[in-house]
Amino acid sequence: LPFCRSETDIVNVVEQRIWHSMEEGHFENLPGKGKPLNLISNPHADPAEDTLYRILSRNGCAPEWVELNKEIRGMIAGWRSALRKAWANRSEDDGSHWNDDCRVLQEQIRHINDKVFRYNLIVPFGRQMFGLNWEKELDKLKLK
Repeated sequence: LPFCRSETDIVNVVEQRIWHSMEEGHFENLPGKGKPLNLISNPHADPAEDTLYRILSRNGCAPEWVELNKEIRGMIAGWRSALRKAWANRSEDDGSHWNDDCRVLQEQIRHINDKVFRYNLIVPFGRQMFGLNWEKELDKLKLK
């Protein structure tokens, strides 16, 4: 079998080379140094898509995936807050409230993950997000 490096090893090598190049001064006299970035167009985007985004931006609109991203992040923050509250209150009663809270929170997690799935279908490649996992979220609370 050929020698395989993990993704972490590769990232570390790349970072080391970047830092070495910075120390050598290779990034000092790049074209455009000290000038503002031209954010009017995205040279990596499809020209038609770039034009569409510029028109939307000029008219105060954002692509659907941008709005959906904001919505999902807000839902996740609210959900995690509710989970922390339910977790803190779980030992104060006989457990029936915790069981009820779990059912509600798990239903909400399904709703959030449905939105994440929809988001991942429409977002440009490389910007996908992970949904929530009940067990992982509980494990994070147990560590605190």
